[in-house]
Amino acid sequence: MGEDTATAGIDAALEKHRTELTGYCYRMLGSSFEAEDAVQDTLVRAWRGHERFEGRSSLRSWLYRIATNVCLDMLAAGGKRARPMDLTDATPLARAALSPRPDHTWLEPVPDARVLPAVADPAEAAVAKESIRLAFMAALQRLPPRQRAVLILREVLAWRASEVAELLDTSVASVNSALQRARATLAERAAAGGAGEVSDPLDEEQQRLLERYVKAFEGYDMAALTALLHEDAVMTMPPFDLWLRGPADITGFMSTIGASCAASRLVPVRANGLPAFAHYKPDPDSGGFSPWAVQVLELSAGRITGFHCFLDTPRWFPLFGLPLRLEAEPDGGEERE
Repeated sequence: MGEDTATAGIDAALEKHRTELTGYCYRMLGSSFEAEDAVQDTLVRAWRGHERFEGRSSLRSWLYRIATNVCLDMLAAGGKRARPMDLTDATPLARAALSPRPDHTWLEPVPDARVLPAVADPAEAAVAKESIRLAFMAALQRLPPRQRAVLILREVLAWRASEVAELLDTSVASVNSALQRARATLAERAAAGGAGEVSDPLDEEQQRLLERYVKAFEGYDMAALTALLHEDAVMTMPPFDLWLRGPADITGFMSTIGASCAASRLVPVRANGLPAFAHYKPDPDSGGFSPWAVQVLELSAGRITGFHCFLDTPRWFPLFGLPLRLEAEPDGGEERE
């Protein structure tokens, strides 16, 4: 009985760190599913090695050391996850073609609840959300893995340079140098734009913008949608590498190749610290609505600047805890779950 109690205590002590470790591994890897695999591996290694843990550091620090090593091993094979605009130029609507690339190519979305632990400090919560937004995640992917770890630990998690040096078995000078180089890379990316400005919580203007967006999208009103899009707005659709820039090409695509999305339904979710929606498309064969995409929106200056549609619904909808179908109501409406 005593051994069972001790085992349960170890399990509970490890498990309470799962969410923050998942956030760390997600920032390192750019993949929701790889992050969960990395955390599971971390907790298993910690459980097996718990008797050898002598308390020379905190349990949290020890877990981050294991998680960092797991992520660095996973990243050793190379390859950086990306957004479509990181790989190709924008395609004019007249040449639009839907060419998929393998899953491991793409930066993946993540539900906020999977990676953002509850914290009491609003400033700390805001930094955590900003650090999982798509533009920041894409910038992280440009960093070498150890620079990435240093930047996340120092800038996002607010570790001291000495703590990071101990975790990475290196010197404080090396940590500071890596941080300086990582900051320079991120500053270059920020100068290129595209990050958006999203309040936390959303301010009244942003709330109204989203309400207008839902009305325009569900009504498939391209004139109304055009009025909501920034002149340099981008639309992406992983796993396809096609991406479009500007309201004319975006709404042109939606009213031609994407015309089957008319009369869709949107269900709000939270992804990557940004407003997002589960997009259900009408199912002409069986009625009701079937999953089509998780949409993640970037906003700035009262307009939508990024419209990112992640189409692999067999993976994303279960991850977000979303139903795989919305039924139509008898009066012709729909039942929102």
